[in-house]
Amino acid sequence: MDNKNEFKPYIPADKIVPEFTVTSVLIGIILAVVFGAANAYIGLLVGMTISASIPAAVISMGIIRVILRRDSILENNLVQTIGSAGESLAAGAIFTLPALFLWAEEGKIDYPSVITIFFIALFGGLLGVCFMVPLRQALIVEEHGTLPFPEGTACAEVLLAGEEGGSKAGSVFTGLGVAALYKFIADGLKLFPSEIGYAFKSYAGSQIGIQVLPSLAGVGFICGPKISSYMLAGGTLSWFVLMPAIALFGGDATIFPGEVSINEMLTMEGGGPSLLWSNYIKYIGAGAVAAGGIISLIKTFPLIVRTFKQAMASMSKKHAQKNALRTQQDLPMPILLVIILAIVLLIWIIPTFPVNPVGSLIIVIFGFFFASVSSRMVGLIGSSNNPVSGMAIATLIIATLLLKVTGTTGTTGMVGAIAIGGVICIIAAIAGDTSQDLKTGFIVGATPKKQQIGEMIGVVVSAAAIGGVLYLLNEAWHYGTEELPAAQATMMKMLVEGIMNAELPWALIFIGVFIAIVAEILKVPVMPFAVGMYLPFSLSAGIMAGGAVRFIVEKIKGTDEEKKARADRGVLFTSGLIAGEGIIGIVLAVLAVLKVDSVINLSARFNFTTPQFVSLIVFILLLYFLYTRCMKKEK
Repeated sequence: MDNKNEFKPYIPADKIVPEFTVTSVLIGIILAVVFGAANAYIGLLVGMTISASIPAAVISMGIIRVILRRDSILENNLVQTIGSAGESLAAGAIFTLPALFLWAEEGKIDYPSVITIFFIALFGGLLGVCFMVPLRQALIVEEHGTLPFPEGTACAEVLLAGEEGGSKAGSVFTGLGVAALYKFIADGLKLFPSEIGYAFKSYAGSQIGIQVLPSLAGVGFICGPKISSYMLAGGTLSWFVLMPAIALFGGDATIFPGEVSINEMLTMEGGGPSLLWSNYIKYIGAGAVAAGGIISLIKTFPLIVRTFKQAMASMSKKHAQKNALRTQQDLPMPILLVIILAIVLLIWIIPTFPVNPVGSLIIVIFGFFFASVSSRMVGLIGSSNNPVSGMAIATLIIATLLLKVTGTTGTTGMVGAIAIGGVICIIAAIAGDTSQDLKTGFIVGATPKKQQIGEMIGVVVSAAAIGGVLYLLNEAWHYGTEELPAAQATMMKMLVEGIMNAELPWALIFIGVFIAIVAEILKVPVMPFAVGMYLPFSLSAGIMAGGAVRFIVEKIKGTDEEKKARADRGVLFTSGLIAGEGIIGIVLAVLAVLKVDSVINLSARFNFTTPQFVSLIVFILLLYFLYTRCMKKEK
């Protein structure tokens, strides 16, 4: 496009301002760990993760501009670059690696070491950055004005509105504080239940309920009413159609993989509809999620081919110049090639990494392929809609089949397949995040090379932390339970087992596959619908509550600018809600592991039960507070 040559960044290329400083790196590292841990918890709970770039940028402005009295937009940009790497790496890791813990719980393998998790996360993250760097010129510079990069552009707008940093940071911190207090009172002190529900006796198998948690309202608000309603529709299908049908037709029959009859599941102590969910619906939901991921890949296949051709063409061009402007300097290609080759050798050599040379080759080929696809996809439709899990599913199927054909079978083959899938998932997530960050930097006038180094720092720190976070959460609540469903990882585990051992209830999985196909025919977005099918209905209901607030806020009269301002205030506040609950979720996990969670459980100590309607009133008050934050005009 002609206008790409006319674009002038906010900070001119010939102007040098503080950027890669000790302050920006330290704050970025802290935010990478915090947002990575919080996003891991939220993602395992609801099956979706939230971009941390904007809240990281806002918090950075609050600290650097307001507290430290420094004024450098490029410092703030580097903070969000490092900080958002933690969130993206966590997103890639939680979709796959908890499968290793699930097998360990079943006694099939030993628990993965923190070192193993570190290497999988580190290699995936570094490869994601390295594969994205040669694409920057083609996707960020040459297609400026063509590829919108929604989150990257929005983050640049937040940084450019620097004079508003104090009030915006205040909104994030307010949300963080509200959610932290709310979560601690509900799930720490247990003064009121965080989930309310009712099972219909006359409509056996069904159960209505809602989890009254701030993070769910936050996810719903950020995703919007449409996505939230698709999730609720999926939950409605599972909990009010499929499960009652299983209860009605199952009766006294014992249906695989259940070990007791359907009637026993519904009447036994500790049983009920939740047992139907864990024995049957999660397989149907897994089939729908897998089909949704593959459908998204098929639909974008022409785009994938175009992107890959463009990526290869851009690598053959000599973009790098010795005397390139500051805003055109990337990490040198020789350095990137050395890092990539070193990682390939280490994947093969290091004994803690359960992958053979074939697996190492698969990672490189699929890694670059999906990094280029992910980078363009987020440019078109944003990080939230990037089909990372679909890419991981495709890789997982091919990797499992290849490992089986080459003789790597049993638990060794299954672990190897998950390791490959984990690395690919992280590569795709980090490549998408890097491209958004580089877009932000392109607009504000950052130095690409410094951003790329910052992204790698964020990857290293987050990789070091994610193993501990995964162990902590599993120790506290265990994956695959109602507390932490770990939807994608459970589905990946079942998929690998099914290919390796042929022990899956394929009929249930195919029911999910064809439900996904029906949804696609009806033009319903398959992934949110499928995730809603998989998750407990109460989770989808909580998310829908936040989506409903967003719907009301956007429907109230006002100009387009006023409506956008309301939504932006809500997004900042709800980003804080999500981060705050995630942080307290990690704290409560620590208390549970230390076996001191019962000490602060006031309801157990004083033997009282709060009526469910109290929880509902408190949640409605939270939603009203969210509404007032959106409608509050800036001074």
